[in-house]
Amino acid sequence: MEYEKLKKTGLFIFFAIIATIILIPFYAIMIASFKPGQELIRKGLNLHLDFSMMSFDNYIYLFTGNHSYFTWFGNSILLTVVQVVLTLFISAAVAYGFAAYEFRAKNFLFICVLMIMMVPFEILLLPLYTLTFELGLMNTYSAIVLPGIANASTIFFFRQYLRGIPKEIIDAGRIDGATEYGIFLRLIIPVMKPSFAAMAILLGMNSWNNLLWPFMVLSDGSKYTLTIGLKTLLTPYGNNYDLLIAGSFFSIIPILALFFAFQKYFIDGMTAGAVKG
Repeated sequence: MEYEKLKKTGLFIFFAIIATIILIPFYAIMIASFKPGQELIRKGLNLHLDFSMMSFDNYIYLFTGNHSYFTWFGNSILLTVVQVVLTLFISAAVAYGFAAYEFRAKNFLFICVLMIMMVPFEILLLPLYTLTFELGLMNTYSAIVLPGIANASTIFFFRQYLRGIPKEIIDAGRIDGATEYGIFLRLIIPVMKPSFAAMAILLGMNSWNNLLWPFMVLSDGSKYTLTIGLKTLLTPYGNNYDLLIAGSFFSIIPILALFFAFQKYFIDGMTAGAVKG
């Protein structure tokens, strides 16, 4: 009993330390978002809590100022929702094909999916940029959404999850006269809710924080995402740290909302996807 108690205490202390390390940057940027820009330039990000230097001026400027912050914010929301929904649906359909059917070259194609996971995105940038230009998709949201909707990591995760689902579910659907599409839409997708929730959080974070590829294909300021818009605030001619810090901290809210909305499914989905196979 004493060993178990010591073990639980040790794990609690360990995870408390990890949580503290993770939360320190959030605390620093939260404190900085209430300080004037001159103070940030002079002392940078720090953990010092000085109430005499703190005010809501940055957030008042964020919500009422003459800038495009909420246009960028709305663009990021739109792109994230569209990209996550399409990626989940298409990747689930591909994974279902790998998990539920037998067809020629199935193993070879799945190996190709695994190989794609090993290729860094930076290697694909030049050919992907060339293809986007030749298709006439430059400066469009399609150029951002389309390259990632069949995500190799998501396909692999869903395939591992689906291999743990009893085949009797599919057979029962066929006996009842359901089409293959009906089985997928009415039987498989509801069973995949935990895995959808887990991947929605990860895909949402990746899409929301994506900077490099949108920065390469978008040139119209009205179409900028939040990451690009915040980057434009830092120039050799002037830095708007007041808006940058407050806007960066405020941009965390959608990801936190996404996590809290799906947190009850997150652990189940990640665990099932890790051990099924």
